[in-house]
Amino acid sequence: MATVRASDAEREAVVARLRTAAGEGRLSLDELAERLDRAFAAVTRAELERLATDLPVEPTELAARRFVVGIMGGGTHRGRWRLARRSTVVNVMGGADLDLRDAVVEAAESEIRVFSLMGGSDITVPPGVHVELGGFALMGGNDLRLEDAPEPPPGAPVVRVRAYTIMGGTDVVVRRARP
Repeated sequence: MATVRASDAEREAVVARLRTAAGEGRLSLDELAERLDRAFAAVTRAELERLATDLPVEPTELAARRFVVGIMGGGTHRGRWRLARRSTVVNVMGGADLDLRDAVVEAAESEIRVFSLMGGSDITVPPGVHVELGGFALMGGNDLRLEDAPEPPPGAPVVRVRAYTIMGGTDVVVRRARP
């Protein structure tokens, strides 16, 4: 039996299916990044088909986390949880700890807006994700640490963090998965 080479259109269809699966909570960001690498490197249709054999064809709806509020306290989101396409974090004399290493995202591009007054947030992102940090800090700071993270592959998810901080801070770190 002859091996059929994959076309660019077939690759893009599998990439779209993988992104949809991540948006549904079926793949974590780490799993998505790994499968995207393999999809872009695939030469044959069989290689592409193996990447999505455990995924349904039809998407399903799941609720995603859109707001995190820490007023004189805090919130922690670790493990398997869903990040909405646009999420807002509000910290007033409190903080939030968001760990995206096992989280699933709703879209290929996500935005996290962080508003902190005398508080802050720690956001951990896995390697293989494009990360951007913007915003401003007054009497505080916002920091992006990549810790020798490799360059994300083409088509990797994008997480944009917009942090607006007064007397506090937001730290975004790219860190490998826990052992």
